[in-house]
Amino acid sequence: MTTTHETPTRTRTADDERDLAATAKGIAGDVADRASAVASRLPEAANVTGASLERAGQVIRSESDEVLAVGTSLSLGLAMGLLLGGANRILVILALIPATAMGFTLFDRHGGTGTRPRI
Repeated sequence: MTTTHETPTRTRTADDERDLAATAKGIAGDVADRASAVASRLPEAANVTGASLERAGQVIRSESDEVLAVGTSLSLGLAMGLLLGGANRILVILALIPATAMGFTLFDRHGGTGTRPRI
């Protein structure tokens, strides 16, 4: 003979609510800790990113027109392939970033006009 003891529904509900509240409080504490860790590293990440972008700009400006034209074409081709292949829009936009940088550099070198200078 076995006997089972059931706790009243009210007691189980109150225990469940306490467990849920404790879990939510623990998760909120973890999120706050991680957010403060990220916030403390943010200035360093911004400095490193800025330096990397400046270096990439210098490299792009130092390349020849032919290299920039090929790089722009390849980046545009990659972006269009991703777009037609159904890739995420963020990936397509990320693929367009180097094409934009190289294309604007070419555009600036040639005066930004499509007309030829008079002789």
